Amino acid sequence: MSKKIVATNGCFDVLHVGHLRYLVASKKLGDVLIIGLNSDSSVKQLKGESRPINNQEDRKEMLLGLEAVDEVIIFDEIDACEFLKKVKPDIYTKGGDYSLEEIKNWPEYKTALELGCKIELIDFVDGKSSTKIIETLGKN
Repeated sequence: MSKKIVATNGCFDVLHVGHLRYLVASKKLGDVLIIGLNSDSSVKQLKGESRPINNQEDRKEMLLGLEAVDEVIIFDEIDACEFLKKVKPDIYTKGGDYSLEEIKNWPEYKTALELGCKIELIDFVDGKSSTKIIETLGKN
């Protein structure tokens, strides 16, 4: 019997409870959770020169320390298309801070559909984000 693979991706720069709840909910959808982790260079391109706060190896180690996470694959691209093609998940999850209409415009959406992935939105935890944490630290 083959295992159901769930995949998601992101920067996961400063881990917080929103990340944890998102990853636990993602894992509940299948047997194996694989995270595509943006490399340091792709985080800089997405978030700016002051990011990431934590380097890719530290971010990977932190994620692998979570019970819900089975594997982490670092990728350099801005989008997660190549990651998805490599993993070929059954389910691809994204945070509910995005709408399905927004996601439909992303290259990952087309790739996921081509691979036959089911796309699931996971509820967003309001007020929890790495950016907000970093902004708060900057005020102290």
